[in-house]
Amino acid sequence: MSTSTSGSTNTNTNTSGSGSTSTSGITRIDSAPGVPAAVGPYVQATSAGGFVFTTGQIPAAPGRSTGTFEDEVHATLRNLEAVLSAAGSDFDHVVKVNTYLSSPDQLAPYNQAYEKFFADRRPARTTVCVGLWGVSLEIDCIAVVRAGGEQ
Repeated sequence: MSTSTSGSTNTNTNTSGSGSTSTSGITRIDSAPGVPAAVGPYVQATSAGGFVFTTGQIPAAPGRSTGTFEDEVHATLRNLEAVLSAAGSDFDHVVKVNTYLSSPDQLAPYNQAYEKFFADRRPARTTVCVGLWGVSLEIDCIAVVRAGGEQ
């Protein structure tokens, strides 16, 4: 993996079980346990300045089939949760969610499934309907790193 930043570079391999590298205060999570590997030249999350920025997660998972749209939302949020955990955060620390749906008809069932994960800890959120490449939804977020959670 190649990274470029200004200033000095220190690269360390994380020993927590998730693949990550750290460069000049920026940690890149290459892979999180139980989450499909990235399909392009990007990482699953980047942590910097006390925040975690996740890559969009989809309802794919090794050895797990989805089913209904609600099942796909749950699978996507479980993937997002695993990436956040690998980066030292969790849903309690999410400050912003971006959701991409493939049909306006998905909004009501999405909101129902989403509410089960976020309940009273509702972050800011943007939800848009877009054309996606063979998936029904994609979700990314920004979260604060938990105290002592920096990987």
